[in-house]
Amino acid sequence: MDELVHTHDETSDIDLLHDIGSRMAAADPLHEVLERVIDMVTVAVRCDSCFIYVLEKEKLVLRASKNPHEDVVDRLVVDIGQGVTGWVAEHRQTVALPAKAWTDPRFARFPALPEDRFEAFLAVPILCRGKLVGAINMQHRETHHHSKREIKLITMIGYLVGAEVELARMEYEKSQLAEQLETRKVMERAKGLLQRELNIDEEAAYLMLQKQSRQKRKPLKEIAEAIILMDDLRRGKK
Repeated sequence: MDELVHTHDETSDIDLLHDIGSRMAAADPLHEVLERVIDMVTVAVRCDSCFIYVLEKEKLVLRASKNPHEDVVDRLVVDIGQGVTGWVAEHRQTVALPAKAWTDPRFARFPALPEDRFEAFLAVPILCRGKLVGAINMQHRETHHHSKREIKLITMIGYLVGAEVELARMEYEKSQLAEQLETRKVMERAKGLLQRELNIDEEAAYLMLQKQSRQKRKPLKEIAEAIILMDDLRRGKK
């Protein structure tokens, strides 16, 4: 019976790894890639929480979560070496804590994450050709002794998805830079229009844009675009 169960587990693992290979072949945006990784991880090992941190400018940024965390995803930043996740990133080694994870000397509490009160914790590095890309965290509300199979499987997923996550991160970074450049161009044009029309200096024009942004609760870029549109309409442009 044990042999049959073992064989079934191996077959399931092979099917899962094959699915990972086929699904990670698509060139999707970073957050879609990370959501797929979370799906794969939580299928491989059932858990109550799963986070994915991505290495960006020598910091780990929380980029995806199994549970809704709009207030911290894309905002929470962890230093290399900080907490269990930072330790895993620094040493590129897996850590499995079956109970009372918060008592581990490496543990660092983040008040914005209620999962910090969960019992069990598993963290593995995401690697690409030996280079750190990020980390996967899994947490259980109750005590959970991770089997060798579970640890090996999640660690293997961390290796397999590394290249795709890194490529997606690079594309995301490029798109963010392009967006920043576009925003800067729009802002400069809008400030120029305000300076000319109201006979004010650059700082006063920027403060006016900021005030409108706060009052209307809209991004600065959107306010700047509205000013440019109004000027174009006034000049009879389409």
